[in-house]
Amino acid sequence: MTPTTGRRTAPRATAGRAAVRGTARRVPTLLGALLAALLCTLTLGAGTASAHAALTATDPADGSVLPSAPGRVTLTFSEGVLLSPDSVRVLDPRGGRVDEGRPAHVDGRSDSAAVALRTGLADGTYTVAWQAVSADSHPVAGAFTFSVGAPSKTTVTVKSAATEIDPAVETFYDIGRYAAYAGFVLLVGGCVFAGVCRSSRPVQRVAVGGWVGLFVSTTLLLLLRGAYTSGKGLGSVADLSLLGDVLSTKPGAALLSRLLLLSAAAVFLAVLFGTYAREDAAPRGRADGPDAPRRGVAYGLGAGGAVVAGGLAATWAMAEHASAGLQPWLAMPADVAHLLAVAVWLGGLAALLATLWSGVPVRRSAVERFSRLAFASVCVLVVTGVYQSWRQVGSWGALTGTEYGRLLLIKAVLVAALVALAFFSRRWTGRLTDASATRRQPGRQPRKATAAAGGTGAGKAADPVRAAQLARQQAALDRAAGRRERDADGVRTGLRRSVLAETAVAVVVLAVTTLLTSTQPGRAETEQRQAAGKSAAPSAGGPAEVRIAYDTGGANGRGTARVVIDPARSGGNTVTVTLTDASGRPVDVPELTLSLTERENEIGPLRAALRRQSPGQWQATGFRLPMAGDWQLSLTVRTSDIDQVTEIENVKIT
Repeated sequence: MTPTTGRRTAPRATAGRAAVRGTARRVPTLLGALLAALLCTLTLGAGTASAHAALTATDPADGSVLPSAPGRVTLTFSEGVLLSPDSVRVLDPRGGRVDEGRPAHVDGRSDSAAVALRTGLADGTYTVAWQAVSADSHPVAGAFTFSVGAPSKTTVTVKSAATEIDPAVETFYDIGRYAAYAGFVLLVGGCVFAGVCRSSRPVQRVAVGGWVGLFVSTTLLLLLRGAYTSGKGLGSVADLSLLGDVLSTKPGAALLSRLLLLSAAAVFLAVLFGTYAREDAAPRGRADGPDAPRRGVAYGLGAGGAVVAGGLAATWAMAEHASAGLQPWLAMPADVAHLLAVAVWLGGLAALLATLWSGVPVRRSAVERFSRLAFASVCVLVVTGVYQSWRQVGSWGALTGTEYGRLLLIKAVLVAALVALAFFSRRWTGRLTDASATRRQPGRQPRKATAAAGGTGAGKAADPVRAAQLARQQAALDRAAGRRERDADGVRTGLRRSVLAETAVAVVVLAVTTLLTSTQPGRAETEQRQAAGKSAAPSAGGPAEVRIAYDTGGANGRGTARVVIDPARSGGNTVTVTLTDASGRPVDVPELTLSLTERENEIGPLRAALRRQSPGQWQATGFRLPMAGDWQLSLTVRTSDIDQVTEIENVKIT
């Protein structure tokens, strides 16, 4: 729904319609100005802002070969991380753990993790498996390898060592996240609609249903959190030690705070729909008259409800994307405002739909009040959405080149569709009259007739079973009469269908919002790609190529070896050796070995595992060089049992 600004008093009806037209003309201008602001912010850029922590450096480096065993393993991340007892595991070639003690931050820096290693480690390849929780509450994990002395075979693979989230746990956790958002929207939106627009039994069901959904989903998230971050299965949900670890973290504290706030929200619901149930037809007294106590209760409910709703929204802001990265001091209040605006708009839509669907009379003035609330909510959504888009996306390329950006575009299209549908609802609202709202409410007159019928048997004891049966029959008659009266009003039927379409789109918007909160922001993904591209970029000269002439001294002992190292950089390389005889034809030899040594840092010799590919050609793939620099290449060629020669050349690795 969007606002209508018509007045309720007849003398000003014309001025009200003019105000409506003026407001309608101003809406495109406002949205256009906000869109222009989004264009500007996306092209300006900003400083580093990351979420979903990424591993930026390790010591030892990935794939490095060390002359002696290190004393510890250190990891550096792009943002602060939360550590657990198994955050860093170091496995030997047989899969046994060689780390000692609990992982800890280095010098108190939350963006680092280190674990000590046992003394006397044997030569071979070791695998480091790590897992942590980002500052924005999302788990991250990975693995890498390093070698001591020389690389060796290992039973551990990087893929098997990396911790993965259990699929069943992830599914239930995602369902819980969506249910929590939906429950919050229904709870806050239903309460605002009841307090400002129209309180009724259908609206009460919406608000109470939202409270129940939020409470159940939050409890589920709290129980699943430990298994979700540690990669364990559903069987670990009852593990109290995991629950204790969760409660000591920021996300766990946020979930626990949400449950405590929901207890206050339960009291608020009892007062709002119990002792304070607003009726549109209730007479309004003077400020010093009978309505004065009620007015004071209304102010108290408004203030208390705002505090509880803001606190509930803050439990997301303090543990999600807004709490990490660029400008958290501004992003968290903006996130709270964004969530509250979503709840008032979409939750109010659900309450209005429930009211229209049930056939409960609702005055035009109540619909107009919600329309104004919805317009204010849309304005807040656009302003905070522009800021969040700039903060989380940062560039036009990230809008289409990252998953977060694409989801954000989908959400923007859906919100635009909601606004378009809302204008149709506004047109139906402008045609509403209060004639049907003042009709006899179904069931009132028949209830008197029933009572009279029940009183004909004077002197006879009332039958409670018969009375309950009559009450059920009367309730059924009331519902049928309400549906007939509801369907007979064409204007309200059109409004109901329009609001139903808005609500259907709103359900999809909530689903996309849930996906956005669990997706790495586009700005962070772009920065990580750029960093990875710089580290993985090949050298300007391309693959390193060396031609070595050799002579083993025996028959057919002369030839040329062509050695190609691609891409000739630190990390994985492919080494190809081609042997030709004096006439340039490929030639095979009984034995061919190649190794590289970095003498300045005393690394190596690192031997390449050459395999024969074709006559005169050998190749080694995945040959790792731990660092850039000037390396010494040693090539040994054996042409017979006694004829052998070793040639040495230098090669540049970048």
